[in-house]
Amino acid sequence: MLVAVALRHTDPRAGADPLTGRIHRDPYAGGASPADRCALEHALRLARTLDARCLAVTVGGAEADPLLREALAAGADEVLRVEGADDDGASTARSLYDGLVARGGPLPEVVVCGDRSTDRGTGTVPAYLAHLTGASQALGLTALTTENGELRATRRLDAGRRELLALTLPAVCSVERSGVRLRRAALPATLAARRADVPVVTVSTAPDAAVTAGPPRPYRPRPRVLPAPRGREPRERLLALTGAGAPPRDPPRVATPDTPAEAAGLLLDYLRERSYLP
Repeated sequence: MLVAVALRHTDPRAGADPLTGRIHRDPYAGGASPADRCALEHALRLARTLDARCLAVTVGGAEADPLLREALAAGADEVLRVEGADDDGASTARSLYDGLVARGGPLPEVVVCGDRSTDRGTGTVPAYLAHLTGASQALGLTALTTENGELRATRRLDAGRRELLALTLPAVCSVERSGVRLRRAALPATLAARRADVPVVTVSTAPDAAVTAGPPRPYRPRPRVLPAPRGREPRERLLALTGAGAPPRDPPRVATPDTPAEAAGLLLDYLRERSYLP
Protein backbone atom coordinates (compact mmCIF):
# COMPACT_ATOMS: atom_id res chain seq x y z
CA MET A 1 0.00 0.00 0.00
CA LEU A 2 1.20 3.50 -0.79
CA VAL A 3 0.35 6.79 0.94
CA ALA A 4 1.39 9.91 -0.96
CA VAL A 5 1.62 13.49 0.18
CA ALA A 6 1.49 16.22 -2.45
CA LEU A 7 3.70 19.12 -1.41
CA ARG A 8 4.09 22.53 -3.01
CA HIS A 9 7.20 24.68 -3.02
CA THR A 10 5.87 28.17 -2.35
CA ASP A 11 7.22 31.60 -1.56
CA PRO A 12 5.32 33.20 1.37
CA ARG A 13 6.15 36.64 -0.02
CA ALA A 14 5.01 35.93 -3.58
CA GLY A 15 3.43 38.78 -5.50
CA ALA A 16 0.79 38.87 -8.21
CA ASP A 17 0.61 41.04 -11.30
CA PRO A 18 -2.58 43.14 -11.00
CA LEU A 19 -3.31 42.90 -14.75
CA THR A 20 -2.43 39.34 -15.73
CA GLY A 21 -2.69 37.63 -12.34
CA ARG A 22 0.64 35.85 -12.90
CA ILE A 23 2.45 34.92 -9.68
CA HIS A 24 6.05 36.07 -9.14
CA ARG A 25 8.10 33.88 -6.77
CA ASP A 26 11.61 33.89 -5.42
CA PRO A 27 12.89 30.33 -6.02
CA TYR A 28 15.36 30.51 -3.12
CA ALA A 29 12.98 31.88 -0.48
CA GLY A 30 10.27 29.21 -0.71
CA GLY A 31 9.41 26.08 1.19
CA ALA A 32 6.46 24.07 2.40
CA SER A 33 3.40 25.93 3.59
CA PRO A 34 2.04 25.25 7.10
CA ALA A 35 -0.84 23.25 5.60
CA ASP A 36 1.58 21.10 3.58
CA ARG A 37 3.68 20.42 6.66
CA CYS A 38 0.54 19.22 8.44
CA ALA A 39 -0.27 17.08 5.41
CA LEU A 40 3.18 15.48 5.58
CA GLU A 41 2.72 14.62 9.25
CA HIS A 42 -0.71 13.11 8.56
CA ALA A 43 0.73 11.03 5.72
CA LEU A 44 3.58 9.75 7.90
CA ARG A 45 1.15 8.70 10.62
CA LEU A 46 -1.19 7.00 8.16
CA ALA A 47 1.69 5.11 6.56
CA ARG A 48 2.75 3.81 9.96
CA THR A 49 -0.72 2.68 11.05
CA LEU A 50 -1.61 1.17 7.65
CA ASP A 51 1.77 -0.53 7.27
CA ALA A 52 2.32 1.35 4.02
CA ARG A 53 5.07 3.30 2.33
CA CYS A 54 5.03 7.10 2.31
CA LEU A 55 5.82 8.97 -0.91
CA ALA A 56 6.38 12.75 -1.00
CA VAL A 57 5.82 14.28 -4.44
CA THR A 58 5.94 17.83 -5.75
CA VAL A 59 5.85 19.69 -9.06
CA GLY A 60 8.69 22.10 -9.67
CA GLY A 61 12.30 22.64 -10.58
CA ALA A 62 15.54 21.92 -8.77
CA GLU A 63 14.70 24.58 -6.16
CA ALA A 64 12.13 22.13 -4.70
CA ASP A 65 14.75 19.48 -3.86
CA PRO A 66 15.34 20.82 -0.30
CA LEU A 67 11.62 20.49 0.34
CA LEU A 68 11.70 16.80 -0.63
CA ARG A 69 14.88 16.18 1.36
CA GLU A 70 13.11 17.62 4.41
CA ALA A 71 10.35 15.07 3.85
CA LEU A 72 12.94 12.29 3.65
CA ALA A 73 14.50 13.47 6.91
CA ALA A 74 11.08 13.50 8.59
CA GLY A 75 10.47 9.84 7.66
CA ALA A 76 9.18 9.61 4.09
CA ASP A 77 10.24 6.37 2.40
CA GLU A 78 10.73 7.90 -1.05
CA VAL A 79 10.33 11.19 -2.89
CA LEU A 80 9.55 12.24 -6.43
CA ARG A 81 9.91 15.56 -8.22
CA VAL A 82 7.81 16.15 -11.31
CA GLU A 83 8.87 18.67 -13.92
CA GLY A 84 5.72 19.77 -15.70
CA ALA A 85 3.09 22.44 -16.08
CA ASP A 86 2.28 24.32 -12.89
CA ASP A 87 0.21 27.26 -14.10
CA ASP A 88 -3.07 26.57 -12.29
CA GLY A 89 -4.85 23.91 -10.27
CA ALA A 90 -5.82 21.82 -13.29
CA SER A 91 -2.33 21.73 -14.82
CA THR A 92 -0.68 21.04 -11.46
CA ALA A 93 -3.01 18.12 -10.78
CA ARG A 94 -2.42 16.76 -14.29
CA SER A 95 1.35 16.98 -13.80
CA LEU A 96 1.09 15.19 -10.45
CA TYR A 97 -1.04 12.44 -11.93
CA ASP A 98 1.17 11.95 -14.99
CA GLY A 99 4.25 11.92 -12.77
CA LEU A 100 2.80 9.21 -10.53
CA VAL A 101 1.92 7.15 -13.60
CA ALA A 102 5.39 7.65 -15.12
CA ARG A 103 6.97 6.60 -11.82
CA GLY A 104 5.69 3.10 -12.35
CA GLY A 105 4.02 0.79 -9.90
CA PRO A 106 0.56 1.13 -8.38
CA LEU A 107 -0.98 4.52 -7.74
CA PRO A 108 -1.30 5.61 -4.11
CA GLU A 109 -4.40 4.56 -2.20
CA VAL A 110 -4.36 7.75 -0.13
CA VAL A 111 -3.17 11.20 -1.24
CA VAL A 112 -2.90 13.92 1.40
CA CYS A 113 -2.67 17.59 0.39
CA GLY A 114 -2.68 20.91 2.14
CA ASP A 115 -5.98 22.73 1.75
CA ARG A 116 -4.39 25.94 0.45
CA SER A 117 -0.90 27.15 -0.42
CA THR A 118 0.55 30.43 0.75
CA ASP A 119 1.10 31.85 -2.75
CA ARG A 120 -2.55 32.85 -3.17
CA GLY A 121 -3.55 29.32 -4.12
CA THR A 122 -7.14 28.44 -4.90
CA GLY A 123 -7.16 25.02 -3.22
CA THR A 124 -8.43 23.30 -6.38
CA VAL A 125 -5.59 20.80 -6.84
CA PRO A 126 -7.14 18.10 -4.58
CA ALA A 127 -10.44 18.27 -6.49
CA TYR A 128 -8.75 17.97 -9.89
CA LEU A 129 -6.51 15.18 -8.61
CA ALA A 130 -9.48 13.24 -7.24
CA HIS A 131 -11.21 13.58 -10.61
CA LEU A 132 -8.18 12.29 -12.50
CA THR A 133 -7.64 9.31 -10.20
CA GLY A 134 -11.32 8.47 -9.76
CA ALA A 135 -10.94 8.75 -5.99
CA SER A 136 -13.25 10.07 -3.32
CA GLN A 137 -12.43 13.50 -1.93
CA ALA A 138 -12.63 14.97 1.55
CA LEU A 139 -11.62 18.58 2.15
CA GLY A 140 -11.25 20.93 5.10
CA LEU A 141 -10.05 18.14 7.39
CA THR A 142 -8.58 18.67 10.83
CA ALA A 143 -7.82 15.02 11.66
CA LEU A 144 -7.06 11.78 9.80
CA THR A 145 -7.08 8.47 11.64
CA THR A 146 -7.64 4.78 10.96
CA GLU A 147 -10.12 2.44 12.60
CA ASN A 148 -10.03 -1.29 11.89
CA GLY A 149 -8.04 -0.62 8.75
CA GLU A 150 -10.51 1.99 7.47
CA LEU A 151 -9.86 5.68 7.02
CA ARG A 152 -11.66 8.14 9.30
CA ALA A 153 -11.58 11.93 9.00
CA THR A 154 -12.86 14.94 10.92
CA ARG A 155 -14.07 17.94 8.96
CA ARG A 156 -14.55 21.43 10.35
CA LEU A 157 -18.04 22.94 9.95
CA ASP A 158 -19.52 26.32 10.74
CA ALA A 159 -20.55 27.36 14.26
CA GLY A 160 -17.89 25.17 15.87
CA ARG A 161 -19.40 21.91 14.65
CA ARG A 162 -17.50 18.86 13.41
CA GLU A 163 -18.35 16.18 10.86
CA LEU A 164 -17.02 12.62 11.10
CA LEU A 165 -16.36 10.92 7.75
CA ALA A 166 -15.73 7.30 6.80
CA LEU A 167 -13.68 7.42 3.60
CA THR A 168 -13.54 4.75 0.93
CA LEU A 169 -10.24 4.09 -0.79
CA PRO A 170 -8.75 5.44 -2.95
CA ALA A 171 -9.17 8.88 -1.42
CA VAL A 172 -7.72 12.38 -1.77
CA CYS A 173 -7.72 14.30 1.51
CA SER A 174 -6.93 18.00 1.96
CA VAL A 175 -6.09 19.05 5.52
CA GLU A 176 -6.02 22.38 7.28
CA ARG A 177 -2.98 23.87 8.95
CA SER A 178 -4.19 22.91 12.43
CA GLY A 179 -4.33 19.83 14.58
CA VAL A 180 -0.81 18.43 14.18
CA ARG A 181 2.73 19.70 13.79
CA LEU A 182 5.43 18.14 11.65
CA ARG A 183 7.83 16.07 13.73
CA ARG A 184 11.39 17.21 14.23
CA ALA A 185 13.82 15.22 12.12
CA ALA A 186 16.73 13.49 13.82
CA LEU A 187 20.26 14.69 13.03
CA PRO A 188 21.40 11.43 11.34
CA ALA A 189 18.29 11.44 9.13
CA THR A 190 18.86 15.09 8.21
CA LEU A 191 22.47 14.45 7.24
CA ALA A 192 21.52 11.37 5.22
CA ALA A 193 18.75 13.28 3.42
CA ARG A 194 21.21 15.94 2.29
CA ARG A 195 23.17 13.30 0.37
CA ALA A 196 20.11 11.52 -1.04
CA ASP A 197 19.30 11.66 -4.73
CA VAL A 198 15.91 13.08 -5.72
CA PRO A 199 14.25 11.11 -8.55
CA VAL A 200 12.89 13.34 -11.30
CA VAL A 201 10.34 12.61 -14.02
CA THR A 202 9.43 15.02 -16.80
CA VAL A 203 5.90 15.14 -18.14
CA SER A 204 4.34 17.25 -20.85
CA THR A 205 0.76 18.41 -20.47
CA ALA A 206 -0.84 19.06 -23.83
CA PRO A 207 -3.01 22.20 -23.87
CA ASP A 208 -6.73 21.78 -24.25
CA ALA A 209 -7.50 22.42 -27.90
CA ALA A 210 -11.09 23.34 -27.07
CA VAL A 211 -10.04 26.39 -25.04
CA THR A 212 -8.53 29.39 -26.77
CA ALA A 213 -7.25 32.26 -24.63
CA GLY A 214 -6.75 35.67 -26.17
CA PRO A 215 -4.97 38.75 -24.90
CA PRO A 216 -6.50 40.63 -21.94
CA ARG A 217 -8.91 43.36 -22.97
CA PRO A 218 -11.50 45.50 -21.21
CA TYR A 219 -15.02 44.19 -20.94
CA ARG A 220 -17.32 45.36 -23.69
CA PRO A 221 -21.01 44.52 -23.36
CA ARG A 222 -22.87 43.12 -26.31
CA PRO A 223 -24.55 45.91 -28.32
CA ARG A 224 -28.29 46.00 -28.06
CA VAL A 225 -30.26 45.94 -31.32
CA LEU A 226 -32.98 48.61 -31.30
CA PRO A 227 -35.75 48.95 -33.89
CA ALA A 228 -35.74 52.04 -36.08
CA PRO A 229 -38.04 54.81 -34.79
CA ARG A 230 -41.36 55.16 -36.53
CA GLY A 231 -42.60 58.40 -38.05
CA ARG A 232 -42.08 60.41 -41.18
CA GLU A 233 -41.27 63.70 -39.50
CA PRO A 234 -38.11 64.31 -37.43
CA ARG A 235 -40.22 65.35 -34.45
CA GLU A 236 -42.13 62.09 -34.49
CA ARG A 237 -38.94 60.03 -34.62
CA LEU A 238 -37.39 62.10 -31.81
CA LEU A 239 -40.44 61.51 -29.63
CA ALA A 240 -40.23 57.80 -30.36
CA LEU A 241 -36.54 57.67 -29.42
CA THR A 242 -36.85 59.64 -26.18
CA GLY A 243 -40.20 58.25 -25.10
CA ALA A 244 -41.52 61.73 -24.33
CA GLY A 245 -45.30 61.75 -24.13
CA ALA A 246 -45.47 57.95 -24.28
CA PRO A 247 -47.79 56.04 -21.93
CA PRO A 248 -46.22 54.65 -18.73
CA ARG A 249 -44.09 51.57 -19.11
CA ASP A 250 -45.26 48.18 -18.02
CA PRO A 251 -44.92 47.78 -14.24
CA PRO A 252 -42.50 45.12 -13.04
CA ARG A 253 -43.99 41.70 -12.54
CA VAL A 254 -43.03 38.89 -10.22
CA ALA A 255 -42.72 35.50 -11.90
CA THR A 256 -43.11 32.31 -9.90
CA PRO A 257 -42.31 29.45 -12.28
CA ASP A 258 -42.97 25.91 -11.13
CA THR A 259 -40.09 24.23 -12.97
CA PRO A 260 -36.58 25.20 -14.07
CA ALA A 261 -37.63 24.81 -17.70
CA GLU A 262 -40.45 27.31 -17.22
CA ALA A 263 -38.08 29.77 -15.51
CA ALA A 264 -35.60 29.50 -18.39
CA GLY A 265 -38.41 30.11 -20.87
CA LEU A 266 -39.49 33.27 -19.07
CA LEU A 267 -35.92 34.62 -19.10
CA LEU A 268 -35.50 33.91 -22.81
CA ASP A 269 -38.83 35.54 -23.63
CA TYR A 270 -37.81 38.66 -21.69
CA LEU A 271 -34.50 38.88 -23.56
CA ARG A 272 -36.28 38.52 -26.90
CA GLU A 273 -38.78 41.25 -26.00
CA ARG A 274 -35.88 43.59 -25.20
CA SER A 275 -34.06 42.71 -28.45
CA TYR A 276 -31.13 41.07 -26.64
CA LEU A 277 -31.83 37.82 -28.50
CA PRO A 278 -32.97 37.37 -32.10
